[in-house]
Amino acid sequence: MKVLIACEFSGVVRRAFRGRGHNAWSCDLLPSDDDSPFHYQCDVRQILSTYKHWDLMIAHPPCTHLAVSGARWFKHKRQEQAEALEFVRYLMEPYCLEDGEIRRICIENPVSIISSKIRKPDQIIQPWQFGHGEVKATCLWLKNLPPLVPTDCVDGRVPRVHFASPGPDRWKERSRTMLGIADAMAAQWGVL
Repeated sequence: MKVLIACEFSGVVRRAFRGRGHNAWSCDLLPSDDDSPFHYQCDVRQILSTYKHWDLMIAHPPCTHLAVSGARWFKHKRQEQAEALEFVRYLMEPYCLEDGEIRRICIENPVSIISSKIRKPDQIIQPWQFGHGEVKATCLWLKNLPPLVPTDCVDGRVPRVHFASPGPDRWKERSRTMLGIADAMAAQWGVL
């Protein structure tokens, strides 16, 4: 399967799919954390207009202007929100290509205004359902994909991400997909 992991710099989801034999590529404005040769450093729109025939796209659009955790600043960033929502709409559309479309799409984001401005998510998952003893509600908007089935429900409900130390890289740690979730995506969606 040819898989595009959009807006991913960590490589966690890409590596999960490649580990199962898929031709998976990540794409982000940032370089990959793991210096992978299977990473495009550019705007994902450039990749979608240049490279065709993706079987699956999992997109992690930036949540800075979307997540309800930052609601107190919404009134000061209406233009940024509008642009962020337009980008999400672009990723959600059945992106038409010359030879068809990307038939399977997952958009991943925390609880955000995507739910009220575009549509409700198809599924909300938690890390503790996939082997990580912590909480971080993660919404999935799915196109032609089944909801993820929890793989390893564990004890512990630590809000590690919420209590991350302040600093210049806090946002990177908060946005990183957890390995258990990435493995579930690759195992369950990589066989469709």
